[in-house]
Amino acid sequence: MSAPSTSSVGDAAAALSGNLQLAPLRTLDDFVLGSARFQLPNLKDFDKWGNRVVKNLLYYQTNYFLVFLAIYVIMIACNPMKIISGLIVQALLIAIIWQFFNSKSKTNFIASRLTGGNPILAQQHAQQKWYILAGALLAGYLFLHMISAVLLTAFTLLLPVSVTFIHASLRLRNMKNKLANTIESFGPSTPMGSLLDALNVRAEGVVN
Repeated sequence: MSAPSTSSVGDAAAALSGNLQLAPLRTLDDFVLGSARFQLPNLKDFDKWGNRVVKNLLYYQTNYFLVFLAIYVIMIACNPMKIISGLIVQALLIAIIWQFFNSKSKTNFIASRLTGGNPILAQQHAQQKWYILAGALLAGYLFLHMISAVLLTAFTLLLPVSVTFIHASLRLRNMKNKLANTIESFGPSTPMGSLLDALNVRAEGVVN
């Protein structure tokens, strides 16, 4: 898969760093209680299902953010050391993988092989290789030693995401929801709207 162009990355960064307006907090009655209606989506119609999810993500985005924050805080309060340890191990793994697959490092390595190799560059590449190997061994040991912490950290992240997706999939949109999406589509961009734009995710229509 080709890397995104510099212009598209710049446009996404500009959109995310621009003038954003937080969407209103929807009432608890509208979110999950009396007036809220839920129904399983048509699993055979992915377009309609996706449209419902995207529109609900836009409409309830502030509620989802608070739900995400509340679940994350509760999980951290229950298992602070495990989650912090898991985050450190995951950050180390990501850093090693990023360094290993870094296109610049791969390009320099291939160039040194094609040109016959400069002794100084060869020594630098050898040192870099050993650093990556040592980091990989350390990360692998920490991963195996703290696998429960890593899994708990992953679960802590996936739980609020799953809750958000399930609610957005089941929550039927009412007229207020559709009108709000229509009005807000002509107003300033919201954080969720900018994120979905950066991911090139679009709903099919304004009031569908």
